[in-house]
Amino acid sequence: MTQRLDGTVALVTGASSGIGEATAVALAEEGAAVAVAARRRDRLEALAERIGTTTEVLVLETDVTDEASARSMVDATVRRFGRLDTLVNNAGVMLLGPIVEAPVEEWRRMVELNVLGLLYCTHAALPHLLEAADGPPRQVADIVNVSSVAGRFARAGSGVYNATKFGVGAFSESLRQEVTRRHLRVSLIEPGATRTELAGHNRPEILETIGATFGQTELMEASDIAESIVFTVTRPRRVTVNEVLIRPTEQER
Repeated sequence: MTQRLDGTVALVTGASSGIGEATAVALAEEGAAVAVAARRRDRLEALAERIGTTTEVLVLETDVTDEASARSMVDATVRRFGRLDTLVNNAGVMLLGPIVEAPVEEWRRMVELNVLGLLYCTHAALPHLLEAADGPPRQVADIVNVSSVAGRFARAGSGVYNATKFGVGAFSESLRQEVTRRHLRVSLIEPGATRTELAGHNRPEILETIGATFGQTELMEASDIAESIVFTVTRPRRVTVNEVLIRPTEQER
């Protein structure tokens, strides 16, 4: 049994492409008003036009690695819609490569976005989510943290990305234990190889390695992950989907 999201408000970070974009569309189709956040306003405005006939959409040009910007994003959402029921922490970056002689700036970017950005957004949203969970229409609220298969299994050439995603998993479980009796559900989504822009931020030599690894694999689509997120947040109040590991059928590890 699913529960539609009519009368609720969702905020999706990293919504300008890929999983975030697909998730915003899917949540709108379930009846939620949607705030979409990312750095690329033009992409967000195009997304808003796409789903604006379905529900209300708020465009928020945001850099979640800046704490003040993340807090303003949440505040703007609540000012516009009066509440916040669902936070999807999707913004992230994957910069792979050996640890030896790695560009440390790549590590810094991943820590700032994958970890600190998620923490800033969550901290700002928590009071509003707890308030929503305490009343109608659903008497439950959701945080969905988009991690990765890299948050489950470490591998050579992925060390710092692994560290950030393992950190997301640890934070999510600790927070879940803290708020679960207040009916704020914390869920972790761990996609494997998915056809998005994520890998494209890597250096050319790393892209070659990724291509050699997954070139013959039928990748998942962003909509596949969005469907998992919608499934997670539309469960009855009594049910929390704690963790979803989802990989292409042909992905071995």
